[in-house]
Amino acid sequence: MRASAYPLVDADDAAALVLDHTPVLGVERVSLADAAGRVLAEDVVASESLPAFPSSAVDGYAIRAADAGTTLRVIGESAAGRPFDGGVEPGTAARILTGGAVPDGADTVVMVEDVRLDGNHLKVPTDLVAGANFHKVGADVKAGDRVLRAGTQLGAAEIGIAAATGNARLPVRRRPRVALMSTGDELVEVGEQPGRGQIPDSNRWALLAALREAGADVEVLGIAPDQTDPLRRLVVDALARADALVTSGGVSVGTHDLVKPLLESLGTVHVGRVKLKPGKPFTFATLDGGKVAFGLPGFPVSSLVTFEVFVRPALRKMQGFAELHRPVLPVRLAYDARPTAERTEYQRVTLRRDGRDLVAETTGSQSSSRLLSLTGAHALIKVPAGDQVLPRGSLVDAMILTLP
Repeated sequence: MRASAYPLVDADDAAALVLDHTPVLGVERVSLADAAGRVLAEDVVASESLPAFPSSAVDGYAIRAADAGTTLRVIGESAAGRPFDGGVEPGTAARILTGGAVPDGADTVVMVEDVRLDGNHLKVPTDLVAGANFHKVGADVKAGDRVLRAGTQLGAAEIGIAAATGNARLPVRRRPRVALMSTGDELVEVGEQPGRGQIPDSNRWALLAALREAGADVEVLGIAPDQTDPLRRLVVDALARADALVTSGGVSVGTHDLVKPLLESLGTVHVGRVKLKPGKPFTFATLDGGKVAFGLPGFPVSSLVTFEVFVRPALRKMQGFAELHRPVLPVRLAYDARPTAERTEYQRVTLRRDGRDLVAETTGSQSSSRLLSLTGAHALIKVPAGDQVLPRGSLVDAMILTLP
């Protein structure tokens, strides 16, 4: 073992350093079919108004309001996609179906249930108002309106409005390409029989899921050996294709922990230890070509907690998200939360509703090796460093992973 040469960095300061040194990726144009989940790189502005023509909101008759109380002659029909070619003149009306274009000359639509039809003649009520029962040009969107902002994640509604305004392709930020690697001779592939002193590589699969949920395209490198030269070759080769490297394990101070020295040789290590529990050995480095590297601890909970605190926001910045962090809400403790003297702690909790309050229950032992403490957790509560227990009933900030 050797003493660490890296100072302990405050957790919030470390998070800020990561974001300060994380680049925003370039822009590509994708089809609407490939746009779901992507992040807009530029505002989308409507090139024309919606609707582009006055269209009926009901089934009925297009008439002139000035003809209220009279009997009119029906001269044609306007249906969606099949407009009436003629115009409505005094004493005439046109049958119109929902979505049909309002013919020239008509200024109102009367619903079918409000008229009396006798053959080809129509008796209309006396209380008609111009402008009733049809959508006016630009009622939804006017030409020149900004309909979507840069930084918006594209979902069903956003893709729909893009299509409605005639945008067949959209400018989006490129997804980060991430090389994912586990380190440690103690690891074996999941499904293989571990030997004495060996364990299955669970971190890689947990992090693969987390990376994909965060929007990354992932190349899985497998288990890297605890040998300097093979490890270097593997990482250098992967970085030729990747924007970011994510590793788990190998960032402590043991003689076989080789990730930090490797990152030092390839770039600049900005964070080597953090005042965080779990997650003290977390490492962040910038590499040549604007690439970044995240060295996550080997303990499963430490790995996933540091991913949430540091890596996920950075990946979202790369993709141009307007909001980088998970929502934070106040929750009321249903247990006494014991702090760590010199490190911020993220404790895993489940949430339940009690009236207007969200109440946090501990998931049990908070050991950094106990992955069950994260299984089913709704949130991570932030317990500041100190020596004062936060008693049951205290309000604390919680990073929301999922709501109950």
